[in-house]
Amino acid sequence: MKHWFAPEVTNPFHIFSASHFSMISLYFIVLLFFFIAYKPLRQQKRLYTFTKWTLFTLLLVCEVGYTTWALSTNTWNMREHAPLHLCGIAGIIGMIAILSNSKKLMQILYFIGIIPAFIAILTPELIYGFPHFRFWKFFVHHMTISLTGVFLILTSQVSITFRSMVETYAYLNVYAVFAFFLNMTIGANYLYLSDTPTVNSPLDLLGSGVWYYINLELLCIGVFLGMYLLYKMVERLFSSNSPTYSHGKKTSS
Repeated sequence: MKHWFAPEVTNPFHIFSASHFSMISLYFIVLLFFFIAYKPLRQQKRLYTFTKWTLFTLLLVCEVGYTTWALSTNTWNMREHAPLHLCGIAGIIGMIAILSNSKKLMQILYFIGIIPAFIAILTPELIYGFPHFRFWKFFVHHMTISLTGVFLILTSQVSITFRSMVETYAYLNVYAVFAFFLNMTIGANYLYLSDTPTVNSPLDLLGSGVWYYINLELLCIGVFLGMYLLYKMVERLFSSNSPTYSHGKKTSS
């Protein structure tokens, strides 16, 4: 069992292996459950509370566990292990959104958490294979980030608006400026502004140099706009004239 936590790679990760497909399948199973059971999640306070705190606990345990592992194995460094990648920021925002019920944070998480974390699940930048701790941490963390964004939107009285999309895009660009200069200072690659991921990903198609940044901005706009349109489509699909419920309390539509 000691090798499950060792810093050395004894069983390398292979993309689209059986263990990888298992994690992808688990993500879609829980995602499907959220969409099928969104009414009970809204109406049954006990189910809502259990699901909410389960997601919070998983986010917290993954973040704390990762830092603890890196420190205990003497591998922690600011360049790689700080929660400054987009999914790391999204995980922290997810925890704060659960604790505060902040609609603003839920809107931000919707745009920066669901799709980026899902892409990470499909094309993980990971060297540790099953059953290493890092394997479990990576997939559980990214699945939980994405599913938390879905859960909060489905169960909270929050709307995704065009304005919230524009605001989130602006916030992300401000953070990108910070990340750009931080990368230059410490030699990191947060937000993948210095280079593309070490594994094949959609970012490989964005070119190099100035065009990489231009195309990255265009990709971001495209993803945000797609997420906004998807929300509007699903909102129409789920809308009805019947009364809605919020965690056990009946409210008007």
